[in-house]
Amino acid sequence: MQLDLSIFNPKARPLLGLDISTSSVKMVELSDAGKDGYRVERFSTETLPRDAVVEGNIAKLEAVAEAVKKAWKRLGTTTRFVAMALPASNVITKKIVVAAGQRESDLEALVESEATQYIPFSLDEVNLDFQVIGPAPNNVNDVEVLIAASRKEKVEDRIAVAEAAGLEPLVMDVESYAAQAAFELVERRLPEGGKDQVIALFDIGANLTNLTIFRNDQPLYSRDQPFGGYQLTQEIMRHYGMSPDDAESAKRENKLPENYENDLLRPFMDTLALECSRALQFFFTSTAYSQVDHIVLSGGAATIPGLDEVVAARTLVSTRIANPFVDMLLSQRVKPHTLAAAAPSLMVACGLALRRFDK
Repeated sequence: MQLDLSIFNPKARPLLGLDISTSSVKMVELSDAGKDGYRVERFSTETLPRDAVVEGNIAKLEAVAEAVKKAWKRLGTTTRFVAMALPASNVITKKIVVAAGQRESDLEALVESEATQYIPFSLDEVNLDFQVIGPAPNNVNDVEVLIAASRKEKVEDRIAVAEAAGLEPLVMDVESYAAQAAFELVERRLPEGGKDQVIALFDIGANLTNLTIFRNDQPLYSRDQPFGGYQLTQEIMRHYGMSPDDAESAKRENKLPENYENDLLRPFMDTLALECSRALQFFFTSTAYSQVDHIVLSGGAATIPGLDEVVAARTLVSTRIANPFVDMLLSQRVKPHTLAAAAPSLMVACGLALRRFDK
């Protein structure tokens, strides 16, 4: 992508991570804590009206912009620069191998030439960017280059939301890459830092659960399951005769009758654990792998207390809840228990906030 808005290269200035998901807006601000790593300065979340974002696309721009503005005001920061992300489904990515040591202009021309082979649109219709990843695995004289492209309107919708909220987008990332950056902080807490281990990251959203399998920070496998937290909201609506908004609010604020846990929450957790188990079976049957060493749960539904124990019991795999902030310092305005409770849903926002520190 061109000018200030680049998928891969932010400016060296204060930057907020802004994640717009199906159900909510999340914002995170990190600062440099020197040898201690990072410090969480602020975070905030704001619920989105239903159908404001549909399958990753901005359907109601004004409503989303208003939620972003509220989240930013609650944050209490003066920083207006944001890093945002597109859903992976809106981005075409491709790794290519090219000769090392090329000039930037030559590399750009080569990338454009390669991109025409993989992108089913005119290059005039897309934002295109690339980054040299490093030496090619099979030839020291070559380098791997990652190409990323998205339809311009997908990028422009998110830019319009940020600008309508009074913010200035500097970086447009990909949600899966941002989540992976935060996941690497979670991985450090695993035995031996997760080295040479197969790790399953389940991101449980409102309507979809995404499984990504990693080994040594490299994604091996990815799969979406059509199951998420909104299924629980629908059960609450049916069981208690609530509207969608009232059911979602009661679920978030834990203001439901005593029988809720036994009648609805526990069956939902059991079903979710079964979906995780099925997803792993698909992984085993379609690859040479026959086991995973750890499961990490992220996303809004991963905030349900005890879900890790239910998933571990069903899959017989060590399971933990994602918290990329566990080794970070916290500013006085951040309450540790509040951040820990929200942490699984802040993976993408955290990964985007980390873009501030890119070399």
